[in-house]
Amino acid sequence: MSGIVLIVDDEQELVHSLAWNLEREGYQVRTAITGAQALEQARKEPRPDLIVLDLMLPDLPGTEICRRLRAEASLRDVAIIMVTARDEEIDRVVGFEVGADDYVTKPFSTRELVLRIRAVMRRARPAQAESERVVFGRLRVDPAAHLTWVDGVEVPLTALEFKLLAYLMARKGRVQARETLLDEVWGISAGVTTRTVDTHVKRLRQKLGAAGEYVETRRGFGYRFRQHPPKTDEAAG
Repeated sequence: MSGIVLIVDDEQELVHSLAWNLEREGYQVRTAITGAQALEQARKEPRPDLIVLDLMLPDLPGTEICRRLRAEASLRDVAIIMVTARDEEIDRVVGFEVGADDYVTKPFSTRELVLRIRAVMRRARPAQAESERVVFGRLRVDPAAHLTWVDGVEVPLTALEFKLLAYLMARKGRVQARETLLDEVWGISAGVTTRTVDTHVKRLRQKLGAAGEYVETRRGFGYRFRQHPPKTDEAAG
């Protein structure tokens, strides 16, 4: 699988090593050592397919760069793997909250990172290809634009909340175990606990308001999105 990868890190030796390995795998590579350069390279046509983004940069934190990228319509779907020496669960959670697709801690094996890049790009591309809006009772979702409405009012979701909602909606009526959600939504290497899933589901329900009841808890198993909306909600939609 080929594509364009933007590497953003101020450790130039690491950047050169990773770039060399990715080019051997057939990827086109761009590099940046500051946040400002990262934004400039990300906006350049053709857009990158994936960004390897260090959290600790000299001018802007990686989380802020991630927020800015996710705020731009043309960059919203670019896959992002965050790289950092910080290994606390809260750091991973924050990374996923602002829109990261995966999170890798230093030191790491270059081979492992290349495999993760492949896996993230495989997961991202089917989602990018999906364009039809989905209507379910009070809820309307635009997968391509990453937008959600309840009763016609837009509901702002984080990238991770949207990914969680889209994953559950695509599997209506089927219970998804917390461990499955961690693997598929957060990524198998996320390094966060099942409590994180519960926290995000709770927050997602709160944001969806009247449509929050569509996400049901199956005690002892996990969560599922209802097979059908209530008749009253169908009428409202």
